[in-house]
Amino acid sequence: MKAQAKNNVSEETCKVVCFNEELVKEIKDSMVAEEELQDLGEFYKLLGNPTRLKIIFALGKGELCVCDVAHILGLSIPATSQQLKLLRQRGLLGHRNDGRMTYYSLAKPRLFEAIQSDVAFVEKSDAKA
Repeated sequence: MKAQAKNNVSEETCKVVCFNEELVKEIKDSMVAEEELQDLGEFYKLLGNPTRLKIIFALGKGELCVCDVAHILGLSIPATSQQLKLLRQRGLLGHRNDGRMTYYSLAKPRLFEAIQSDVAFVEKSDAKA
């Protein structure tokens, strides 16, 4: 079994160590800064939660009060508020108070469009598999 695993690894790597210096330099020079990649990783971690993605999809239809979001998700209002707060703290959601009601909306509508595009990408990838 180990021999087979070694065999698969050797099939997926170069047999000779060499590299295209010009291409490698060009890619390294255009690479996104480490700090920005860290921020992007944190952003993806935030969106890696299905509940938060559902919130974004719900708010993609328009502004909703906390109670509406909670009913859509099937969660308690406190649990929903906690998820909304995380998204708001990262600047993804806006909110407003109207008397005793709090309403949330997407601060960045392009996020909803991007996530819809990602869903289409995943669906196409699954169809090819």
